[in-house]
Amino acid sequence: MSTEPPLSRHLSGLVAEYAARTPDALAVADGEELRTYAQLDELISSWAAGLSRLGLERGGTLGLLCTNRIEWLACALGAHRLGARVATFNTFAKAWDLEHMLAHSQASVLVCVQRFRSRDYRETLAELLPELKDREWRAERFPQLRHVVLLGDEPSPAGALSQDDVLGAGPAALPDGATSPDDDAFVLYTSGSSARPKAVPLVHRALIENGFDIGERMELTGADRVFVSVPLFWAYGAVNALPATLTHGGALVLQEAFEASGALDLIERHRCTAIYTLPNMTAALISADGFDRARVASLRTGLTIGTPSDLRSVIDGLGVDGICNIYGGTETYGNCCVTPTSWSRERRELSQGPPLPGMRLRIVDPESGTELPAGAIGEIHVSGYLARGYLDDDTDASAAFGADGWFHSGDLGALDEEGALTFSTRATEMIKTAGINVAPREVEEFLALHPSVRIAAVVGVADERITEAVVAFVVPQAGASVTAQELRAFCAERIAMFKVPARIHVVDELPTTDTGKLARARLVELDMQEGEITA
Repeated sequence: MSTEPPLSRHLSGLVAEYAARTPDALAVADGEELRTYAQLDELISSWAAGLSRLGLERGGTLGLLCTNRIEWLACALGAHRLGARVATFNTFAKAWDLEHMLAHSQASVLVCVQRFRSRDYRETLAELLPELKDREWRAERFPQLRHVVLLGDEPSPAGALSQDDVLGAGPAALPDGATSPDDDAFVLYTSGSSARPKAVPLVHRALIENGFDIGERMELTGADRVFVSVPLFWAYGAVNALPATLTHGGALVLQEAFEASGALDLIERHRCTAIYTLPNMTAALISADGFDRARVASLRTGLTIGTPSDLRSVIDGLGVDGICNIYGGTETYGNCCVTPTSWSRERRELSQGPPLPGMRLRIVDPESGTELPAGAIGEIHVSGYLARGYLDDDTDASAAFGADGWFHSGDLGALDEEGALTFSTRATEMIKTAGINVAPREVEEFLALHPSVRIAAVVGVADERITEAVVAFVVPQAGASVTAQELRAFCAERIAMFKVPARIHVVDELPTTDTGKLARARLVELDMQEGEITA
């Protein structure tokens, strides 16, 4: 099965193309709100006009902190229609996280939800932008920021605009030639070996072409309805689910954030045919009250990551016979390998698949740099659709983008005789918790901000439920006393919850190797011996 590739190589143009070809086809479902391609295209143009009146233009940056909803799509693609790029901020972000991303992105306009669940982002903004209480303001911390738009019906600070303020003036003529396929579409913030998240710029052309190829491996068509509760602000959503679906003229069925019972309702109501899932999400769906295979019987394909047992859970538990296994990262436009849905389940369980058409892989000896033969395990290098590097990066992280055009992933794996990848393990210290990357150094540096902490070390420890748990070891300042509970509360107030250590051990010293380096493997052993949060 194959779909004719779209003509457009720009996301907002892609929606316009399908609005002309299939205007009445469903483009997005957000709860009870449904938008056809024609309606979504009109809403994108309205956002583009409103953002243009706020001064957003080609080469500018929009900061977007929003959950999975139609406003995320319309606002982001509206900015794209002006030739601006969108820096996506995760909704787990608290003041410490958001301050860095907002300053680093140089966003001139911030669009932000007022609240989601227990999080009131107006409180976070009041801490970072106290000037917003005045109708006329300039931000001392963020001199480039000119406007804040808050999405929601509750009272907002005097200096913030509402969605009605942006859209109320109606349509306006947009500048000619404002967009190019080689413009940055998104800047995504992804954790890595550096202390703070790295900014990855991704362009429209590669995003659409690679996204189309991902959709082809799933055999998507315009008749598909793709369930997406994975966050749009991360690569799995923005540069994978979004372009894979839209390049095939399919429909996105959005859940604002994953919740198993609500997900089952949406899949059943909209007769979703594809799903983007993760091992912890699959487990939650299967164990949810009210789960019945008949409720998700419409699902035929989708994407997931994980071990053979994780794939079996999707196939045998959810009944998604055509689920595809994947490998890739933000720097490689979401995925560089996908197993074809037509492969036997055994092949899909054991492999991450061959490279996508625009991608190449090689396996290299990490020590010598020598390319290894089929079957040998080494570091995975990727070329093809790659980010051009990390924006304004003053660390050594950009060394991963080799001068020879290959991205050094830091992951280990092997290629078989036919060129399909089998992922082995991560060679880096990155922690993968519930499908989210956490950089140990970032959490370590944050813990060190506590006045009673002299030094901290963070590791990932295997956890059946969430893959790895974030675990911290803390050495107090001389003469200071601090408990694990106090430190967890300190973290929970200021950083995203997925970064907050599940366990904290307060210790006298950290173990080191004979050469004086931190013995992280020993820390994992110590945690497994202790088992409980210690004070």
